[in-house]
Formats: sequence, structure tokens, C-alpha cells
Amino acid sequence: MDVRPYDDTRSRKSQVRHMFNRIAPRYDLLNRLLSFRTDVYWRRQMVRRLRPFAPRHILDVATGTADVALATLALRPQRIVAVDLAPRMIELAEEKVQRLAPHAPIQLQVADAESLPFDDHTFDAVTVAFGVRNFENLQKGLAEMIRVLREGGVLAVLEFSRPGNHPLGWAYRFYSRHILPRVGGWISGDPHAYRYLPESIQAFPAGQAFEDELVGAGARKTARYPLTGGIATLYIAQK
Repeated sequence: MDVRPYDDTRSRKSQVRHMFNRIAPRYDLLNRLLSFRTDVYWRRQMVRRLRPFAPRHILDVATGTADVALATLALRPQRIVAVDLAPRMIELAEEKVQRLAPHAPIQLQVADAESLPFDDHTFDAVTVAFGVRNFENLQKGLAEMIRVLREGGVLAVLEFSRPGNHPLGWAYRFYSRHILPRVGGWISGDPHAYRYLPESIQAFPAGQAFEDELVGAGARKTARYPLTGGIATLYIAQK
């Protein structure tokens, strides 16, 4: 299933870049508000799962406003490189890093996850939170992230998933289909973006299907950790 944030003649990648440039000024506010700050807990879980690997060089893909990059400072790495397809997101990320951690070893740049401008075996860990479902070519993006990992390095993917048939799952599905698009569209001024969000979650190959995608892209060992009743899932894959 091909989910496009806008129904026009531009490529999916161009549409995603345009969409995130538009919603960037209200992006942090909406993340906290629409997730009831659960997104903060999810990122902490990502950092906790990365801690045993003690990564020194980290790449954060689809960084948005650098929330994951800032969270991984808790791992005391030597270097964090954070990239995003949307230039406006990188501008806001630079402002946030200067405000919250001006001396942190974080380097920000605009880059395409499906064509990363880094040599093979460069990073100990690659992270991506709520970004892979926006890739134009999922396998190409996963293969690129694994390519830049050193042997034994770890890829951590945090992504929305589809909770099961239990009360929390039913409530989440109602919220994501009926409330989130309205509130997100109203606050951001971009109703298309927040209609796209639940559609992209439904189209994403979650669970075992995504682990199979990781193996197909070159991962040697995978695991998954459902969070908050399966609303999100953290995937860990080693090269």
C-alpha cells in the first residue's frame, strides 16, 4: 500500500519533505500534546536498550528537531550526527541544541536517509524514531543505515505499530482516526499531515514483518519490544 501525504504529481520523498517543512514550527508542541508526553518515555526506552552497546559514534536519522540526538547524550558518546530530509527541521534542531546543549558533540545536517553521505562502517549505532514509515523505499533506507554501521553495530528503530484487540488498542484506534487528525490539523494548520499519520501507520509492516525487512536489508540479529500496549514498538537490529 502506497500512502502519500499529498495527492499530487510530486514524488513521495518530495511530498514528505514539504509536509515536514510546513509542520516544523509546531512539531514539538504537537508531539508532546498528541502523545500525552509518552513520546519522551519511548525515547528513554530506546536509550536504555542502547546502553549495553556503549556506542561512541551515533547517527540519528530523520532527527526532526533532534529529540533523539539530545536523548542519546545520556550515553556519553564522542560524536552524534543527526540528519533530516527537511531543511526547516534542521534549522529548528540547531536552535534547540544551541539552547539546551550548546557544547554537546552534535552535528546537524540535511541528508536523505536513502542516500546517506557517510562511508561504510562509520557508526557504532544508528537511531531513527518515527521516520522509517516515511521512507520512499523502505529496503533502500534500511540497507543504507546498516551500511554505515560498523560490524557488530546496532540499529534502533522506534516506530508506531498497531495495538491488539484490547481496551487500550480500541481507544488508540478511535483516537488516531478521529481525534488526532482534527486536533493536529487545527494546531499545525496542515490537516493533510495529520490525516497522513494514521494512514501511514496502517500501511507500515509492523512486528515480525518489519523484522523480516531488517534481515532482508542485512541485519544479523533482531529483536522487538512493544511499548505502551503495542502503540509503539522498539526494534533492535545488529549488523
